[in-house]
Order: sequence, then structure tokens, then C-alpha cells
Amino acid sequence: MGSCLLARARHRPHLYPPPRQSFVSYRGVFEVGYQIFVMNADGSNQTAVSSSYGDDTEPAWSSDGTRIAFTNAPRPMGPPPYPPPTSYIIVRQIGSLHQALPAPTPTLDSDPTWSPDDTRIAFTSQNEGYDQIYVMDANGSNLGNLTNNPAGDFQPAWSPDGTKIAFTSERDGDPEIYVMDATSLNQTRLTNNPAQDFRPAWSPDGTKIAFASDRDGNSEIYVMNADGSNVINLTNNPASDSDPAWSPDGTKIAFATNRDGNSEIYVMDANGANPTNLTNYPGTDKQPNWQRMPGSLTPPVMP
Repeated sequence: MGSCLLARARHRPHLYPPPRQSFVSYRGVFEVGYQIFVMNADGSNQTAVSSSYGDDTEPAWSSDGTRIAFTNAPRPMGPPPYPPPTSYIIVRQIGSLHQALPAPTPTLDSDPTWSPDDTRIAFTSQNEGYDQIYVMDANGSNLGNLTNNPAGDFQPAWSPDGTKIAFTSERDGDPEIYVMDATSLNQTRLTNNPAQDFRPAWSPDGTKIAFASDRDGNSEIYVMNADGSNVINLTNNPASDSDPAWSPDGTKIAFATNRDGNSEIYVMDANGANPTNLTNYPGTDKQPNWQRMPGSLTPPVMP
């Protein structure tokens, strides 16, 4: 009988480079102001990816890791009188100068956050004269107000499965963390503290929310369950800690702190252990945001 040779290919997992971080830095050029930088997860290879005239802040990576949305606030040029301040949302393809959103409108827009399928962006807008959470398509069309509350709602954060948006609200007299359904828009308060709670950030599996709070006398990074229970202080440091951002695998949290005398980007384990300075720059570094990696997010359930 003849023989048969069978070749069996081994399954080889996809290999992706480690995720990068974006952050905001002021490096001494007044005309440029704050810029968006990108660095490796260990703090190496810090590279500017924005160079607008004015301040570029609040970077947010798209879920596919190819684009960054951020806020641009132009600085007035020439002698006064100056026009009213404006800020608007820009989407930039990494490695390109392409800006995908329309020209600025005379309002203050900020705090962009992507939906998990990258089709929409939630953000803060003063389009009606006070901070509200808005949503638009990723190309800047189909603008809609989600919160419709005159007290002030800001800093939205889309949940990994796309069903909820956490945000900060002052409707109870001080900043608290709220969450709303992305479809019905039912809004629920998660924190209830006379101090300031702000900057919510979802864990990649959607079970926890990190946030900043000054309830212990200075700004610290806290974490709680997604329903607001089991609040834990992660940083416990006399300096100011803020701007938490989870790593794609949920094992680390990056944050901004002035514990070295100026604002730097640190990273710590998700339980608060092993804080490490990543930026080590004498200027101001803040607002870290991790690049998402393929397969790192819960499959979105989009409305």
C-alpha cells in the first residue's frame, strides 16, 4: 500500500507590539502650548503627534489603535481685543496630519471618548451655554445632546461593551460620578460624597471604574465596582494624583501626579502597588490614555 504524508501546520498566535500611551505635555513652546505625545508603555520613545497653535489636550485612542481624538484650544494671536475662547475636537490618524472633523464652531468642546466600535464620539460641549454630554458620528455629523441638564455634565467615558457612558456631573452641588444607558439615557449617580469625584475610567472588562477624588483631603486615584460599591483608595499619597487610565489588559493604571514636584505620568499595578515614573520630564505631563490592542476589549453591544 502506498504511504501518505500529512503536514500539520502549527497554530501561531498573532503577535502585536506592546500598547503605547498618549499623554499631554507642555515643553516650553508658548505658541504651540500643550501637545499630544505618544510613548512606549515603559516611557521610552516620547514623540509629539500634534503641533497645533494652541493647546492640544485630552487624547483618546480609537479602539482599533489607529487614531487619536483630542481637544484643541487655539491661543489668541496678535494684539487684543481677542475673540471669545473656543475649543473643538480633532481626530488625527497616527502618522498623518489628516484632521477628520469639521472646522471649529464658536463653542467649547472637550473630553472626547470613542464608542467601542469607533463609529461615534461622546464629548463635553457648551453648545447651549453650559457643560453637557453630546454624541456625534466619528466624522462630526449627527450631533445630539445626551444629558440635557443645566447643572453641568462633563468628562464622559464609554463602557467597553458600548451600553453605558460614565460621566462627571455637578447636578447635586459638587462633582459626582454618574452613569447612563447609551440607549435609554437613564442616569444613575454612583458616588455620593461632599468632596469632588471626577475623571471616571472603565476597566477593560467593564466591571470597575477608576476615578479621582479629593475626599481624603487631596486628589487620589480610587477604584469602585461599576455599580458604585466597594470604593478603594489606590494611591494614598500626600501629592495630587489624577487622570486614571487602565492598560488594555487591565493589570495597570496610568495616572498623572505631582509627587516629584511637577506633573508626571506614572503607572501602577491595578491594586495600587509599584508606582513608577514614566515621563521624567521637568515640564508638565498629564492625561494619559492607553492605545487599545486588537482583541483587548469586550465585544461591543452597540445600540
